[in-house]
Amino acid sequence: MTAPLVIETPTEMAAWSEAQRLDRKRIAFVPTMGFLHEGHQALLREGRGKADVLVMSLFVNPTQFGPNEDLSRYPRDMQGDLAKAAAEGTNVVFAPSAEHMYPPGAQTYIDVEKMSQGLCGDRRPGHFKGVATVVAKLFNIVRPHVAIFGEKDYQQLAVIRRMVADLDMGIEIVGFPTVREPDGLAKSSRNTYLSAPERVRALALSKGLSAAVALRRAGETNAVTLRAAAYTQLSGQVDRLEYLEVRDAATLALVEQATAPAVILVAAHVGRTRLIDNMRLR
Repeated sequence: MTAPLVIETPTEMAAWSEAQRLDRKRIAFVPTMGFLHEGHQALLREGRGKADVLVMSLFVNPTQFGPNEDLSRYPRDMQGDLAKAAAEGTNVVFAPSAEHMYPPGAQTYIDVEKMSQGLCGDRRPGHFKGVATVVAKLFNIVRPHVAIFGEKDYQQLAVIRRMVADLDMGIEIVGFPTVREPDGLAKSSRNTYLSAPERVRALALSKGLSAAVALRRAGETNAVTLRAAAYTQLSGQVDRLEYLEVRDAATLALVEQATAPAVILVAAHVGRTRLIDNMRLR
């Protein structure tokens, strides 16, 4: 197991990537905010199989956190992350500082307008502007051929796909299915915030979505009915439900009938922890 090369400045990272491209090597890229879990490692394995060299970024992006969100307490474990990255064959870990990514005077942002509306976009103003901006900057620095993102952050994945298409970035975007715990809870760095009783109640998210999926497989297409099936499982288990919606899988438009490929998405608070999840309705 070889330790990855750690690069801290955009200039050095860009130079490394340019050398790989000149050597005709295909670059895969997995952006992360660190505190890696099995979900991240699955993304790295996917990237490892799609390219000659694998780059992972490790950067807690301040511009995607709101003023009352958990930037200061977001979990960090640099040494553990490097060990997990090495185990998956990562060649480079790009770990810039906030000053490197947003030097004094920086004032340019990317706003993917319609895809950022609704769902998390309404509850976290400015979040997706921060996400789109930092991902675009990372793409410009790393210059990957392919980038892998988890489908757990479904709206984020849609925003990035739209940005890449609209700005002619020429990068293949791969969505990887949500990685779950054996009991169904979607893996997330924020799961560490949950107490033992909250961890049990958090299972209501995956149970609710699974109930809607089962109903759709049985032939039900009415979005209100599908949502009600999920809500029955969530009721009394979550402390605050932010949204529970059925949307078109490609456009994220609200749908009344899940006849075309659709997705049901949820965001809810269990204790002080905000959790999100989604499942495809086929």
